[in-house]
Amino acid sequence: MLRWQVIIAELLLIAGCALSTEGSAQQTIRENAPLVIDSLYGPDVFRFYCAPCHGRDGKGGGPVAVALKRRPPDLTGIATRNGGIFPKARVEAFVTNGGVSLSPAHGTAEMPAWGPNFGSLDPSDTRVKVRIANLVEYVESIQN
Repeated sequence: MLRWQVIIAELLLIAGCALSTEGSAQQTIRENAPLVIDSLYGPDVFRFYCAPCHGRDGKGGGPVAVALKRRPPDLTGIATRNGGIFPKARVEAFVTNGGVSLSPAHGTAEMPAWGPNFGSLDPSDTRVKVRIANLVEYVESIQN
């Protein structure tokens, strides 16, 4: 570290100590981000769980995509790739069970199996099913 960086770090440390009150009962605790969201609304579920890989627009360019072996597919073209028909049951099965043995067009098994993941985070099987159904309906709504 350069000398000026050390000096700045020391000044920031001193300033931080001066601003804190001695004997204060309040303490700031940083909580971890939630693993499950309360919302069952399809767009919310997509943004929270899918957008990191598939992007907010569903086209496969999420911030995590660069770390994957294969780029996540463009979810807005599912119907186009299936002759203009959105294969709702197949997409729901894929989301529920993950990409283990389904279409190689998705790439590897890096796709999480959201059925078991949601089930481990939410004790209500009904909520898990509704969450997945709403997510699939949202993906259907963003088709080209």
